[in-house]
Amino acid sequence: MNRLGGIDYVIFIIYFLVVASYGYWIYLRKKKETMSTKDFFLAEGSLTWWAIGASLIASNISAEQFIGMSGNGFTVGIAVSAYEWIAAVALIIVAVWFMPVYLKNKIYTMPQFLETRYNKTVALIMAIFWLFLYVFVNLTSILFLGALAINNLIGNGNFHLVMIGLAAFALIITLGGMKVIGYTDVIQVLVLIIGGLATTWLALTMVSEHFGLGKDALAGFKALMTNSPDHFKMILDKPGPGASQEYINRYLMLPGITIYFAGQWIINLNYWGCNQYITQRALGANLQTARNGILFAGFLKLMMPVIVMLPGIAAYVLYKNGALQQEMAPGNVFNPDNAYSAVLTFLPEGLKGLSLAALTAAIVASLAGKANSISTIFTLDIYKRYIDKEADEKKLVWTGRIAIFGAMLVAIAFTWNDLLGIGGEGGFTFIQKYTGFISPGVFAMFLLGMFWKRTTGTAAVAGIVTGFLLSVVFNNYAPRWFGTETWLYTAFINNKGVYEIPFQICMGWAFFFTLLVMVGLSLAGPKVNPKAFVLDKAMFRLQPATIIMIVATLLILSALYVRFW
Repeated sequence: MNRLGGIDYVIFIIYFLVVASYGYWIYLRKKKETMSTKDFFLAEGSLTWWAIGASLIASNISAEQFIGMSGNGFTVGIAVSAYEWIAAVALIIVAVWFMPVYLKNKIYTMPQFLETRYNKTVALIMAIFWLFLYVFVNLTSILFLGALAINNLIGNGNFHLVMIGLAAFALIITLGGMKVIGYTDVIQVLVLIIGGLATTWLALTMVSEHFGLGKDALAGFKALMTNSPDHFKMILDKPGPGASQEYINRYLMLPGITIYFAGQWIINLNYWGCNQYITQRALGANLQTARNGILFAGFLKLMMPVIVMLPGIAAYVLYKNGALQQEMAPGNVFNPDNAYSAVLTFLPEGLKGLSLAALTAAIVASLAGKANSISTIFTLDIYKRYIDKEADEKKLVWTGRIAIFGAMLVAIAFTWNDLLGIGGEGGFTFIQKYTGFISPGVFAMFLLGMFWKRTTGTAAVAGIVTGFLLSVVFNNYAPRWFGTETWLYTAFINNKGVYEIPFQICMGWAFFFTLLVMVGLSLAGPKVNPKAFVLDKAMFRLQPATIIMIVATLLILSALYVRFW
């Protein structure tokens, strides 16, 4: 098994120098001017539609996709593509209906939205919630999974040294503000796509060669479908009485058709439409630029499973047929989260360096974007409002930089010995599951706040609490309290021998009952809340070019589902 060669290091160093130098050049240009908070946190008015779209993808596609989703590709298969493909539809919804509300009301942060629409209490509660979530779930998991993957690829690397290196690289980019992040993300996403596609092509070639079909990527893809047809089903059937534990584990992760009526929409619409980390890229632009950037990102999402999921299926087929045995952990068990890095180790010299650069680009872009969002919420929604109300622009920018540095140190401390158990949970599932504890309440609060004038601040606070408590009940206690088979759900025995409800179904019901609570409380208030947003049809009118992008995305998505249903 090959590790990195001289040319791999040369390619990686060139990538690092290009990104760092470009970011520093943009920083120096902005340094000549007095950097305002809107420049630092939002790059207001300076990001083009293609920079917004590229930045969205570069920040979204990270270690949890390359490592976690590839691992899910190994265990489940193409069904995990629902996260990416439904995201394309979610981005259309965000571009058409959410962004006009944000931009018309000059919303720069998500807590600001909540204060404008509800009250300061709701905004403060959610600002603290988001900071904890971003630091202790997102930032830590990106660092852990990224360091794990790169350390596996290097072979004799030091996990902790790699982790510190990733954090330091991200800090170089982040401290220059959102404009530096946005435009370096254009380079990052190019490296990510080119390197990712090269990895997928060579993974399929490896499969082709393993089955004696020559160096033919298309033949390799056909071999995947022939040798593992169960990995090419978008909709998993509900496990019957004789189902294996392996199949039950898959269903718990992606419970068939029910995900399209439950958690999948909540996950994606909350992530893409109510998430500072994502919306921040578009909040500084005008409506048409923001829309085009978001729709461009949705178009790119359609191809992401090819880059992040197919290598996982290739690793599964190779492992099942006697390859990759050297990647097994003690106890003769293959860790699915090692699937992507296991494939990378077999790439030829040079291309391995390109793939390493692609993986690093994805990790660093996500770390930078997440750290900037943490800084934005802390500085504008907590420090400026409650600690130093008289702070000038320069002080706020420096406070933002200190917050970035502090958040990264905390993430390193909790990732050092995997204190949160990310490795045992499975990277991608860890993020989706624990984000899902607050997603139902947050999404209900945003959805009703945007589009129902009667929603009250009291209902919003109740929504946060209800959504969280119901998520805890459904995920941890419902099978024990109410039984394993009810009209709401079916619980299955997981690989720990405990009855579990698929977490996407938990999210769906938590969201539904949270909506009922919020509607009931709001009906007791005035018919029109004085803080309700004023909406008009002109806000949602689309230009012909926008309609063309939407139709093209939906046609491609329809073809994919027809083929792999």
